[in-house]
Amino acid sequence: MPRNPYYAGPITDHFDGTRFFNPQGQGPTGIRDALRWQFGGTRQKWPKRLPAPATARPEPAVDDLTITMVGHATLLIQTAGLNLLTDPVWSPRASPTQLAGPRRVIDPGIGFDDLPRIDAVLLSHNHYDHLDLATLKRLKAAHDPVVITPLGNDTILRPTGLRCLTGDWGESVSLGPLSVDFEPCHHWSARGTRDRSMALWASFVIKGPAGAILHIGDTGFDGGKPYDSLSARHGKLRAAILPIGAYEPRWFMRAQHQNPAEALHGFQLSGASWGIGHHWGTFQLTDEAREAPLAALDEALAEQNIPADRFRALAPGEAWAIPPA
Repeated sequence: MPRNPYYAGPITDHFDGTRFFNPQGQGPTGIRDALRWQFGGTRQKWPKRLPAPATARPEPAVDDLTITMVGHATLLIQTAGLNLLTDPVWSPRASPTQLAGPRRVIDPGIGFDDLPRIDAVLLSHNHYDHLDLATLKRLKAAHDPVVITPLGNDTILRPTGLRCLTGDWGESVSLGPLSVDFEPCHHWSARGTRDRSMALWASFVIKGPAGAILHIGDTGFDGGKPYDSLSARHGKLRAAILPIGAYEPRWFMRAQHQNPAEALHGFQLSGASWGIGHHWGTFQLTDEAREAPLAALDEALAEQNIPADRFRALAPGEAWAIPPA
């Protein structure tokens, strides 16, 4: 059994003593399937570069709830006077090296120097399009936020000097007037070829005076399990921030990335009043065309009879003052 370099703890229903796993779920696929996908010939062409978005200049603080898209899985959540970033990536590539790997096709919707004071970072898992050490080091120098992240990811962050609050599924941490609960989702983790699933992944429920917010950085739909009983445990959700991209081909991506129709199904299962789609249009990670998630989302909204103003796929630089629940 290989040694886990990130975490040591008791065996649980989702940790076997070395690796985390999705209970009754599917684990990550192997090299044979990865090669079949890579050489399958269904990858659509993306633009190499898009015009810079109209960048947002957020208010220093917001008492109620405003969410601004930076790009991919990076969003600024402003509530209760605090500013939270999710899975921050300002680097040109989502990769272990800036010499190769998925390249950003559109600039961040908030310039790094235009960020308000950042109080906390919600870090969902350690894939390179979510955990970017270069950006986290910049945040340490400029803002010194606390990082809230699932078990094991704090070990990866040690070189940054950032303070970390870690938790397992079902646990909660406090952040001033807010609480942040760690919830299960269906995914996996890795920084290299020998550490697969050795750090935990999670979604978050942020609760405060303005209501409860569900944020999922990455998940497969898994029969709806990531959304089961959320309202029973956390009450009415005001907003759900859900991934809608990086889903083709389905035979390979289904277990790890939900598509727009599944995201909307999860949105309805969650009971949230309002929804935001993210994880699309910044880095080409999978086979679908850049704007395919938007077309698929429009189709799914109509099929599931959800008003288009209830669930919006935000573009970089777009901010939404979330209406009351």
